[in-house]
Amino acid sequence: MDAQHDTADTPAADVSGASILLVDDNQQNLELMEAYLADLGCQVTAAEDGVAAIEAIERDRPDLMLLDVMMPRMSGFEVCQRIKSQPATRDIIVIMVTALNEVGDFERAVECGTNDFIAKPVNKVELLARVRSLLELRMDSKRSDQVGPDVRPRAADIEGLLDEGDRIMPPPVEDELQESEEG
Repeated sequence: MDAQHDTADTPAADVSGASILLVDDNQQNLELMEAYLADLGCQVTAAEDGVAAIEAIERDRPDLMLLDVMMPRMSGFEVCQRIKSQPATRDIIVIMVTALNEVGDFERAVECGTNDFIAKPVNKVELLARVRSLLELRMDSKRSDQVGPDVRPRAADIEGLLDEGDRIMPPPVEDELQESEEG
């Protein structure tokens, strides 16, 4: 079996409950990415620059942001650094979409806190694969956050637990421990 066949047989996780914010100063880029993302069934909103992106995030935090780097008023680097530095927004997944390809640009993006990069021109298959995989992780994380660390599973009936066919006995009561130590 080839790798393509294996992935086709694996059912994709449902990410339709996720929200995505597209940020780009080029309207055609926004429309193209929105069309590409329609297959995921996510809620997609758009902002035309970094300032509008920050305002959109303040109104409604997305799960993932596709963020252009070179924009007027506020660059993608600045937007990413701002949201990653705030406790309320640092868990937003940021994928920088850029035509920049210098090592220094990638280093700067990593320093700002980006989660991933996609080069322009955007390839639909690459975009969908990266967005889906990061959203699956995000959705899993949100589900585990809802359960919370303090939630304990229902107490098991200790008398009914079996280990390889042997009955697991409850721990001895403190009085029984003292008797066995004395005797």
